Amino acid sequence: MTVLIWCLFIAAALPYLAKGPVAFAMNKLGGYDNNHPREQQSKLTGFGARALSAHQNAFESLIVFAAAVLCALATNTLTDSIQTLAIIHVCARIIYNVLYLMNIGTFRSIVWAVGLGCSFAIIWQCIP
Repeated sequence: MTVLIWCLFIAAALPYLAKGPVAFAMNKLGGYDNNHPREQQSKLTGFGARALSAHQNAFESLIVFAAAVLCALATNTLTDSIQTLAIIHVCARIIYNVLYLMNIGTFRSIVWAVGLGCSFAIIWQCIP
């Protein structure tokens, strides 16, 4: 159970860590506009736009993964395979973010599918 909770903690932190490159790109766009950050973010291009997309996708991924982990905890389905899937998900999400920033689209999409597949595989294993 501890592994699942650690994975959930890391996955919950990833969107906020992914904000760093966004803030960096915004700062290069005339300084970080804390009064209108979303307006400024809409003007990002290249690296900054990719960083923003990676940041937003981290939140989207977290929703499914959190549901999967909570499902495993609620049904007391705490198997080694579920823990392994959770670890793979977190690793995939970290790699995904790096690939997004590096503009490596095809491999990034494959890694995205692995991470999402892990979340659904966790849920699937909780079905009696």
